[in-house]
Amino acid sequence: MATQSAGIRRIVSATKQKFSATLDSLGVPGTGHRRRAALTEQHRLSFDLLCKAMDDPALAAVLDTYESDVPLDKQRQFLFANALYVNNLHFYRIGALTRAELYGHLRVMCRNKVFREYWEATRHHRKSLPDSSEEYVLGRMMDDLIHDLDDADTDEWWVVGEPPSEESA
Repeated sequence: MATQSAGIRRIVSATKQKFSATLDSLGVPGTGHRRRAALTEQHRLSFDLLCKAMDDPALAAVLDTYESDVPLDKQRQFLFANALYVNNLHFYRIGALTRAELYGHLRVMCRNKVFREYWEATRHHRKSLPDSSEEYVLGRMMDDLIHDLDDADTDEWWVVGEPPSEESA
C-alpha cells in the first residue's frame, strides 16, 4: 500500500509538473502581468517617438496626416494632446484606471480647446478602426462625451455625461 501511495504521488507530481509546464508555455500564468509589461513597453516606445517628433520638425512632418494644413506649432500641440490621450488609455489598459475613471480624465481633457481641435483633426484616423475594437469603443465614448459637453446647459462640466458602468467595459 505504501508503494502504491508513493507511485501515485509520483504520477500526480509528474502530471502537475507537465500541466504547469504546458500552461507556462502557453503563457497562461502571469498573462496579465506579461500583457501589462508588453503594453507598458509599447507605450514607452510610442511616447519616445512622439517626444522626438515634438522636438524635431522634420520628424513631426512624418506624423502629419491631417486633412488640412496644420502649422508646425499646432502639430506639436496635437502630438502632445495625442500623448496625453494615449497615456490615459495606457493606464486604463493596464488596469490602473477603471473605465469610469478614464471617463473622468477624458472629461477634463475635453475642456481644453487645443485638445478638441486635435480630436476633430484626427476624426478620419478613427474611421478605419473596426467597430469591435476597444479603441473604437473608447473613441465613441470620447465623441459622445464631447457632444454631451457641447449640449450641456450647465457650467458644472464635471457632472456632464454618464460615466460608463464597468459592466460595459
